[in-house]
Amino acid sequence: MNVIIRKALVTDCKRMMELVQELAVYEKAPEAVTVDFDHFVDSGFGISPVWWAFVAEIDGSVEGFALYYIRYSTWKGQRMYLEDLVVTEKLRGMGVGKKLFDQLIEEARAQKFTGIAWQVLDWNEPAINFYKKLDNVSFDAEWVNCAINF
Repeated sequence: MNVIIRKALVTDCKRMMELVQELAVYEKAPEAVTVDFDHFVDSGFGISPVWWAFVAEIDGSVEGFALYYIRYSTWKGQRMYLEDLVVTEKLRGMGVGKKLFDQLIEEARAQKFTGIAWQVLDWNEPAINFYKKLDNVSFDAEWVNCAINF
């Protein structure tokens, strides 16, 4: 299997949103995806992008992506925040996610970020086991997630 990891293009957005929906189904929350497609595209490729992504392309088809943005920590400085790492179900466990994560690490180092942060659902054992295989990963059960939704 020839996996090409590359920066996402605006033309990848339709497929990326399909993968977002696949992830939402996997996470038992398909109705939670409410972002408008045009907003998604503009947020990544408009005048002032707030997210960036790498895609995993196999035989000309995007089969996974890693989408991130920059967060700021008053304690650590600029850090990459991994919003989603998605690989289509049929290709999970075949090294595609690892290739995407390796690209994220390379990008974070090139941008001189102080690290990478992300969340994983406590019941998502396959993802937790994937992350445990990475070097220098720590899990923090001390913090509680909070949000205000509009």
